This record gives sequence, structure tokens and C-alpha cells, in this order.
Amino acid sequence: MADNGDFTFAHGSSAGNGLAKIQTHKKQNGICLDDSALPVKAQTLSELHLLQQKKSAPTSPIKESQWGFSAQLSEQERQQQQLQSISASLASLTRETGPKVVRGDPSKKIEVSKSATEIPSSVPSAKFTTSDSALKFTHVLHNLSPAELYEQANKCEKGSFITSTGALATLSGAKTGRSPRDKRIVRDETTEDELWWGKGSPNIEMDEHTFLVNRERAVDYLNSLDKVFVNDQFLNWDPEHRIKVRIVSARAYHALFMHNMCIRPTPEELEDFGTPDFTIYNAGQFPCNRYTHYMTSSTSIDLNLRRREMVILGTQYAGEMKKGLFSVMHYLMPKRQILSLHSGCNMGKDGDVALFFGLSGTGKTTLSTDHNRFLIGDDEHCWSENGVANIEGGCYAKCIDLSREKEPDIWNAIKFGTVLENVVFDEHTREVDYADKSVTENTRAAYPIEYIPNAKIPCVGPHPKNVILLACDAFGVLPPVSKLTLPQTMYHFISGYTALVAGTEEGIKEPQATFSACFGAAFIMLHPTRYAAMLAEKMQKHGTTGWLVNTGWSGGSYGVGQRIKLQYTRKIIDAIHDGSLLKAQYSKTDVFGLEIPDAIDGVPSEILHPENTWPDKKAYRDTLLKLAGLFGNNFDKFVNYKIGKDSKLTAEIQAAGPQF
Repeated sequence: MADNGDFTFAHGSSAGNGLAKIQTHKKQNGICLDDSALPVKAQTLSELHLLQQKKSAPTSPIKESQWGFSAQLSEQERQQQQLQSISASLASLTRETGPKVVRGDPSKKIEVSKSATEIPSSVPSAKFTTSDSALKFTHVLHNLSPAELYEQANKCEKGSFITSTGALATLSGAKTGRSPRDKRIVRDETTEDELWWGKGSPNIEMDEHTFLVNRERAVDYLNSLDKVFVNDQFLNWDPEHRIKVRIVSARAYHALFMHNMCIRPTPEELEDFGTPDFTIYNAGQFPCNRYTHYMTSSTSIDLNLRRREMVILGTQYAGEMKKGLFSVMHYLMPKRQILSLHSGCNMGKDGDVALFFGLSGTGKTTLSTDHNRFLIGDDEHCWSENGVANIEGGCYAKCIDLSREKEPDIWNAIKFGTVLENVVFDEHTREVDYADKSVTENTRAAYPIEYIPNAKIPCVGPHPKNVILLACDAFGVLPPVSKLTLPQTMYHFISGYTALVAGTEEGIKEPQATFSACFGAAFIMLHPTRYAAMLAEKMQKHGTTGWLVNTGWSGGSYGVGQRIKLQYTRKIIDAIHDGSLLKAQYSKTDVFGLEIPDAIDGVPSEILHPENTWPDKKAYRDTLLKLAGLFGNNFDKFVNYKIGKDSKLTAEIQAAGPQF
């Protein structure tokens, strides 16, 4: 008999299958135990699952704050205060109380009686009978992690998949881009005089009553759901000027998108968050009422600057939240004498900062992404007395035709935690086909800025040394680079010029000039001249140089000339960064009055002066005057605006434009 301690194999006796019988040795208590590991401290599977996940907690003590959140509060009391704040955000304007809210996923068993909260609304309202939604609990999923949001999306949202690189692929529904014609701002006694209204303005008005109707519709929809996602986050990396934002949404996709795009609070900051400065109600799955005043479709994106609220109805495109908050920053920051900018921003190893402005197709992303420099941000920034700061905590990159060779940083950033919007992938391998436009050409990736290897964290820097205005001039008459005076910088900043080339849109036979004020007309709130005046003031104070860089055509218009080589443009940008371009000899052109360097290391001198590259000099002159006329016509809508008591500054800016 072979003895193995706890059992033996008996010789001479066998089971029916011919194998030796196993005989166990009886223990003192009559039980045979496997004591190779200690038993788990759980009596049921539910208890075992609870042991699997430990509770997150701040790693440092909470300080006394202006909101009265004291370090002496218990964890339960802190959670209760957070729930009260969220309930207040979700309060209807026509009922006395906010909804009963409780933490956690409704699919899990939760003791609602201990954690639910119901508080009076801060807004006086008429008395209404209790609604059905007031009898239920709204489950709040507050600042979930990417892993938790993945689980929610895959479990509850059709069209959510994990790709081969670990990103979350989602669909934004019928709308795959922004709806600028459905974006409205409440026009009241405050915004009447402060905002830019009328010809050329992107601001479409609505009244307070209509906003409240849409707000009520959105809040009632959100309160009718079993669960809502709540993100408490920040805008602006400068801690002195950051804005607290709360996003209430119905989709895990939206919550993860904003988790990536806004600045993520630490556990300590989240415990001390208090009342938000601005709140978004994203009820994009629910349409607005077409019979409501001002509504022209089932979509409405509404901003109320007095109430510090934004309502989204009828569109699930997540970019509406990002750009809606950017518009808010274009209003709030100038009130603090801070300039909000639609730009890329990077910094050299010596601390020299450059701002890049440019419309789509000008190379802003490509040129501001430089492995020899730190990335502060790719899209939205503020310039204050402290220097520059990124507004956002993430990047929102175009994915169409993306490749590892062309955009390695973006390619490598598409991993776990990244949101991929409207991309097409293989149903088996889940590998994304970035060239496939079946859903839309506007495929996007949203990821935290930390996913970029050379990102500067925190995303702040000193005052800019250079401001670079990029234009893709398909007419081929602007020089590859020119140094600008302050008035010229203001003029070209307000103009925001680039050109569509033939073939990009049906019916275009020749280049089409396009202008977008401040290189972001869709998002500005104030008159462009006000932003330009702030830019010039800061540039003058801090000794910043303005440059106009043409990444478009040379030697003729599109179809005749050639696109300026990227290697030449990079040499130009390098010469701006290292300061050598300031030491060059310059010649002045007529019509646009631009200062052109005579020589740049690594760039053929003949292409620096556009006229030299055109074989047909008359055609060059005619095209130059044509473009100058387009600039003049575009600027006409700005000339009647006054800054201060007279039009002196506006006239000075206009004089810096093309002269015939």
C-alpha cells in the first residue's frame, strides 16, 4: 500500500474499472480537509464578490474648504453632501424637490433607504402634484473609472465594442458631427450688450422661457431613467483660474468621453468639489419639441450664461459637450482678462512657448506635434497673467485615414481608455479600418493627454514667444512665411483665412477662400475685435512675435503650382523656434505689405518670394488682387465695431490689411 499521508492506494482491491480504490484516513473530527490554502472569509458568493473589490479612498486628509466640507466629516456624510449637490443639479423647476438619488448601478442590490437623498430645490416654483418620477430612485454613477464605464457601455449600450487595441468603439447615433445651426444662447439683459449678435456672428438667440422649457424636458428625461452618469471635473490647468463643471448624461460613452476631455480631479479634489460653476444636461437621446419657439429641428444645444447651464436635446454627438464648454470659456475667461484661444501649443526645452492657429487642413496638428518639444495642448488654451494653460485634459483627434507612419502618437494613443467614435472594424478581429467611411468621414478618437509621450503635465507654460498663424493658401500668392506687425497680426487673426481646393467639394472648379474669425468663429462669444485687442496687448507686453505661415501652394494656384513641401515648412518653424528667423534680412511686398525673409537655412530662397515662382507674372498679379479683394470683403462686417469710445483701433487693424 502506497502511503500518501491523508490517503492510501489499497493493493489487491479495485473498482469495477480496474483502478485501485482510494482509501482516506479518518481525521479526529471525522472530516478530510484540503488545507493547502486558508479558506476565504466569505459565507456566500455575494460576500465573495464584495471581497473582490476594495473601496477607493483619498490618500491624504481633506482640508477645510469654502464649501464647508470638513475633514471631520465621516465618509457617509461626505457622500451624502455629494448626493445632495447632484440632486440639486437635477431639480425640476416646477416641483419642490430634487429627485431621490442613490449611488450605484441599479442592476446591483443597494440599500436605498440609507443613501438616498431628497432636498428642496433652490429655485422657487409653483406647487404641482407629485409626479411618477418623484416616487422612484435615480441611481447616480458618479465619476466612474474608464474600466467601470467600459462595463456599463458593453452591458447597456448597443454599438459599443472593445477594439483589438483596447479602445472603446461607440456610435454617436444619427448625428456624426456638430449642429451649429441648432446651437442657441439665451439673449437677456446681460448678454444683450456683452455678446456679438447680428451679421457674421455665430450666436443664435433664444429667450429665457424657451431655455427653461428645454431644460425641463431634459431634466425630466434624465430623472425618468434608472441611472444617470455624473462627471465632476475641471477646465483650465491653471489652478488659479480653473472652472468646475458637472456633466449629467445618460450614456457611458458620454461619461467616458468627458472623463478624457476634461481635467480629471484627484480623489482629494473630488471630495472637496462642492457646487459646480457650470452644468451640462445631456439628454441627447431625447428630441426637443419641434413646436417649441425657436426650434427648427429635433436637435437643440442651448446655453444659458446667467444660469451657467447647457442643455443638449436630439443629438448624441459627444463633440457638442466639448465645444459647448469651449464657447463658455470664450465668455467667462475674457471677463477675467484672460484670452481664450482656439490653438495648438508647444514648448521647447528652454521654455520657449509657441501658439499655432489654423483651420482644418493647414497643418496645425502636424506642426504643433514636435518630438523635440513638449506638447501643452492640441486645441484649446488660455493666456493669463500666469502664462498659457491648456483648457482640456485630453485630445480629440481625427481618425480618417489614420496610419502609424503618418501619426504615430495618435496611433499609439488608441488603447484602453480611448473612445473611438463611429469607426468601422472587423467583426471578428476587432481591428479598426481607419480608411472606411461607411458611417462617416468624421471619425474621432478621444484620449487623455497623458497618452501622448511628450505631453507636459501639468499642461501649463510661460508666456508665448511666438504666435504662428497658419494658412493653406491654394491661390499660391502668400509667401511661405512672413513676419507680422501687431496690427497685421490682429488683422489676420480676425480674418482666420484658409482655402478649400478644387475637388474637395462637389462643384468647386477653383480655390475657394474661407474665413473663420479668430480661427474658431463657431465658438467665439464676443466680437472678434475684442479677442484680437487682447491678443495684441499680451503680445506687446510680453514681447511676442507674430508670423504668417503658408502651408499651401507655390508657383501657381492649386492645379498649376505645387504644394509647399512639409520639410520646408518644418525648417521655417524650426527657424522661428530657435530665433534665427528674427535675425534674417527682410523685404516688403506690396498689396499685403508683408515682411518676407530673404533666406532661411534649408529652404530654397526662390520660393520665399511667391512672385518669383510664377512663370506668368500677370496671372500672379491678378490672383493676388483677387485674394486681397476677398480679404477686404470678409473684413467689411467687422469695421463698424467700436472698442471703447471711438473706432481708432478698428481703423488701425483695417489699415494693416491689403492695400490696393
